[in-house]
Amino acid sequence: MHDIRAIRADPAGFDAALARRGVQPVSAEVLEKDAAHRAVLTALQEMQSRRNALSRQVGEGRRAKADTSMLEAEAGALRAEMERLEKRADKLQGELRLLLDCLPNRLDPEVPDGPDESANVVLAEHGTPRELGFVARQHFELGEALGLMDFAAAAKLAGARFTVLRGPLARLERALGQFMIDLHTGEHGYVETSVPSLVNSTTAYGTGNLPKFEEDLFQTTDGRWLIPTAEMPLTNLVAGEVVAEQDLPIRLTALTDCFRAEAGAAGRDTRGMLRQHQFRKVELVSIVHPEQSVAEHERMTGCAEKVLSALELPFRRVVLSSGDTGFAAAKTYDLEVWLPGQEAWREISSCSNCRDFQARRMNARFRAADKSIAFVHTLNGSGIAVGRALIAVIENGQQADGSIVIPEALRPYMAGMERIASD
Repeated sequence: MHDIRAIRADPAGFDAALARRGVQPVSAEVLEKDAAHRAVLTALQEMQSRRNALSRQVGEGRRAKADTSMLEAEAGALRAEMERLEKRADKLQGELRLLLDCLPNRLDPEVPDGPDESANVVLAEHGTPRELGFVARQHFELGEALGLMDFAAAAKLAGARFTVLRGPLARLERALGQFMIDLHTGEHGYVETSVPSLVNSTTAYGTGNLPKFEEDLFQTTDGRWLIPTAEMPLTNLVAGEVVAEQDLPIRLTALTDCFRAEAGAAGRDTRGMLRQHQFRKVELVSIVHPEQSVAEHERMTGCAEKVLSALELPFRRVVLSSGDTGFAAAKTYDLEVWLPGQEAWREISSCSNCRDFQARRMNARFRAADKSIAFVHTLNGSGIAVGRALIAVIENGQQADGSIVIPEALRPYMAGMERIASD
């Protein structure tokens, strides 16, 4: 959500900021609806003042036994006109809000300009892709050969873009989630939180998923939404709240199932586990003072990077371009992991600073020491996507005989198992 006062103060600047995302100039339409709405509100205030005056005059006239019929007729006509204007005000406010609701966040000045992911900029690389000495196989080839990854069974149960894991691979998926949660709570200061997988429309609106991205979500028969990420419920824990400044930052983490319709991904990554309707993810959310969000963004991304380092995976940090940055984000870092089976870097974590964009939608604020109240800044990141981490561990740990070496950090969660191999 954007601050309408900022748009009034600098409409050209607002248009220029959104033009970086390919949005056509919209300030004139916004300000036209805003002016019309304010004009109606002003008229209502004037009518209310006149109505109050008439009420006093009618009261005085009745006490004096005077004829108040004309005053009462005027008051009745005024009441009818006010009811009409109130409906007009609600309609204009709804139109203005819908217009603003569908406009993305302003970008950080450091975000590189570009139309899509081709303009993303690699900032740093960590680790070196391993020389396998044999032709690398993709995760689904390895998993199916081991008899532990079954897409046919999943399709029978639910359709495309689902997976059934068995035995050691199912345990490895569980181990990854537990390891990440333990790392973030034990070393990074995040509070583990268990949240609902179903949320209402207000919650989905607060993080920017509604109304613009309804087609990407699954909705239940009673109107609730399956969460696409725990960012949605975690961030909304402060919705409508005024947090004390001394309680900031608030850092939360959750391991949840996530559900995505993947409406815009037809034909992409149809083989394997890269793009699923249901997957597990460890989410990181921070609620911070506005002056701390830039530093918190670096910190959060560093926490996700420590997961990949501990798993001995080659990865790199990328800053997303203007055309690839998500709707609610002002700036996003992606972490991309090397997948030898694809011979490609693939995104495994996104960490975003949303500044006050989500906070305005949620009305999430803090009270400073001087008693002033302002919007918090919100950040979210994958810490990390469990399914994609599983893919990366399988492909980077693959051996010539088709077995998979388990990273040392995960072995305590695997009862000491060092390798997954066929019987």
